[in-house]
Amino acid sequence: MIASLRGMNDILSEDYERFTYFIESASEIAKKYGFHFIETPLLEETALFKRSVGESSDIVGKEMYQFIDKGENDVCLRPEGTAGVVRAFIQKKLDRAGGIHRFFYHGAMFRYERPQKGRLRQFHQFGVESFGVESVYEDAAMIMMVSDILNKLGIGYRLQLNSLGCSECMPQYKDSLVDYIRKCQDGICIDCQRRVDTNPIRVLDCKNGSCQELYVEAPKITQNLCASCSSDFSALQKILDDNSIKYEVDSNLVRGLDYYSKTAFEFVSDEIGSQSAIAGGGRYDRLVEFLDGRPTPAVGFAMGIERLMELIKMPESKKEGYYMGAMDDEALQSVIKIAHQKRKTDTVVMDYKTKNLKNHLKAADKANAKYCAVIGSDEMKNKTIWVKNLEDKTENTIPIAEF
Repeated sequence: MIASLRGMNDILSEDYERFTYFIESASEIAKKYGFHFIETPLLEETALFKRSVGESSDIVGKEMYQFIDKGENDVCLRPEGTAGVVRAFIQKKLDRAGGIHRFFYHGAMFRYERPQKGRLRQFHQFGVESFGVESVYEDAAMIMMVSDILNKLGIGYRLQLNSLGCSECMPQYKDSLVDYIRKCQDGICIDCQRRVDTNPIRVLDCKNGSCQELYVEAPKITQNLCASCSSDFSALQKILDDNSIKYEVDSNLVRGLDYYSKTAFEFVSDEIGSQSAIAGGGRYDRLVEFLDGRPTPAVGFAMGIERLMELIKMPESKKEGYYMGAMDDEALQSVIKIAHQKRKTDTVVMDYKTKNLKNHLKAADKANAKYCAVIGSDEMKNKTIWVKNLEDKTENTIPIAEF
């Protein structure tokens, strides 16, 4: 037997219902915030992610599905969604058009990492990206949108918040952080030793417990912000306070990708173990310029759908549509024809096996249909169809022409 590749799962039955419920719920909320759907390719040039995500990131260094195609192009399966949306934004010359552009997307992403609960090699994300708005109010809107989505899905969370500074205050902070790390370098892990020379603030994101103990006394970015970043961060907190969105400031919170600056946020759940992040994002005002576009302020977030699947509280399932069946072979052709017409306005599930009424009713209940419609020999003679409402248990025999 040929099995699926490790870390690449099938989505069936109840899981699919949860999956689509998430997509529909999140998309509906994104539209209410004025966002429009965008679809980008699964396959992109590797250079896109090396330049945007960053050579120092674990994604580029360890996890990308990268290969040379038949045209000798260096390509990879997308490991995250933002870079592809930014590439499309620039390619369509929207950076030159000016104005505000807001997009949401959902789809498969690929990272070659150790599979575990809620973390797969092929996984799915829902994300939004906003271009052209410099105001911290847009940062707040991102956070509010995630909050609305999680509340809609019945998922509890804690919101962690930080500021990563800007090109004015970040260099000075990095220097002071590196000076601190050098003093305790012998005690830190290999990954942190590498990050010191590539992207030092990433050490704060290290999951090694002994490293985190060493970083407790490390300089805090929130204490080294320039006047502009400090003002924006205070304003963001006030907006969240005014809208009753609880949060905690985590000065060690950094995003795993190199393109973030200023606002960074993460939603975490205590119900999914040590890998507790369920959504995250922030501002990335320099990324459009990094990818050869015109300087454009931008902010966004992404949510890993598989991480949320078990936490989603599904609404009570309602019976809907019709189950249609025939009680004998002569009636089957008529049922098929009627079902074909009925599907123009309603959902119709059919069973092509002839059965007695009792078994048709059982099948209709199993299909969660609201109505069971059956034709037998008597109905054939009278050109009628027997219909039972499975919710209120009422029964009717009506002319086929009126069905």
